[in-house]
Amino acid sequence: MKIAVVILNWNGKKLLEEFLPSVVEHSKEATIYLVDNASTDNSIGFVNSNYPTIKIIRNTINGGFAKGYNDALQHIEADIFCLLNSDVEVTENWITPILEVFEKDANTSIIQPKILDYKNKDYFEHAGAAGGFIDKYGFPYCRGRLFDTLEKDSGQYDDIIDIFWASGACFFVRSEVFRRLNGFDERFFAHMEEIDLCWRAKNSGNVIKYVYQSKVYHLGGATLSKVNSKKTYLNFRNSLFTLIKNAKGPLFTTMFFRLFLDGLASIKFLFEMKPNHSLAILKSHVSFYWYLPYLLKQRKLQKNKIKYFDKTSVVIDYFMNKKTTFNCL
Repeated sequence: MKIAVVILNWNGKKLLEEFLPSVVEHSKEATIYLVDNASTDNSIGFVNSNYPTIKIIRNTINGGFAKGYNDALQHIEADIFCLLNSDVEVTENWITPILEVFEKDANTSIIQPKILDYKNKDYFEHAGAAGGFIDKYGFPYCRGRLFDTLEKDSGQYDDIIDIFWASGACFFVRSEVFRRLNGFDERFFAHMEEIDLCWRAKNSGNVIKYVYQSKVYHLGGATLSKVNSKKTYLNFRNSLFTLIKNAKGPLFTTMFFRLFLDGLASIKFLFEMKPNHSLAILKSHVSFYWYLPYLLKQRKLQKNKIKYFDKTSVVIDYFMNKKTTFNCL
């Protein structure tokens, strides 16, 4: 089974200096590609000089995560794509258990490894942790991380299970499935495009798994930190995008409560003296309504939407019921 490890880069020379060594050392069974999104630093020169075996694909513009990968993957032939953030340290034998699951189960189309915090390696990391799920109002959440609470990894999620979505920080996908689904939705630009792709994959009958034997460490926030209001804007907007595009059944009640909860989040940011984040939520809703005709059109194209609703509201459980770990939900 041929695998390509594909790293998207934009002005990330410092990250490449820090994280490429582990990828090169522990990925002997893969072909490694660097996809450059029109960087203006010396990223490409650094890779050419120090890692001549890495294949480089140059994109002419910075189209974000979604377009960057869509454009590049057209030029890569492999059975499995591993989309790997440039701020991820991989570990010995991280690829083998993933390939074993793909080989054993033809229905498994997407896999996520265990993602731990690069700065505090005993703890899970925000982006994906031990596998992603969706609550009753369309909010994504993870085993091992609820909002700002990160769990210590004590083996509580050492399993191989079906999950709802896999993190784009380290995202393994069958190339045939990625292409059949027409890749990422480029209107997302960045953040949650992997959740949208996973949701479309689930609606098409594909299985998504978490495989604990594969372990990586993610720095996180290398492109947009959580204090950046643009991240807030993209997260709130794109979460609404995924809900409208992919959820089964009438959405009026769900959307009413969802927009209400977004409004509460905006007020919370104001009380926290973070007006830029509050304004970002408002802007996210304006953009959502602007794209609503497109989203509804995409919704109609999916004929076999699955019922996704969890019984829980992760927002209510976390902020009101003080349930701060996945196993308490």
